[in-house]
Amino acid sequence: MDIGACRGKDQHLFFPPDGHNLLPRPAIEICNTCPVQLACLAYALEHRIDDGVWGGTTRNQRRRILRARRALRLANTLSEGPHSAYG
Repeated sequence: MDIGACRGKDQHLFFPPDGHNLLPRPAIEICNTCPVQLACLAYALEHRIDDGVWGGTTRNQRRRILRARRALRLANTLSEGPHSAYG
């Protein structure tokens, strides 16, 4: 993340205090200009990072992405049918 647009920025923009309910627009705007935005988001998803803004997403947005991925994997597994388990 050495080339991230967030480098050198105030980290409070990306990690608002607990109970802060406003959408962290300044952080998201910075992320939207970042050359490593997708890699940053992928890292946060892979490591299940809850805190802060990563790749231009909030904790709730990342949780929705992970739920959608799980649902898609389940749907794909079910569509393969029982025969696939027996090769």
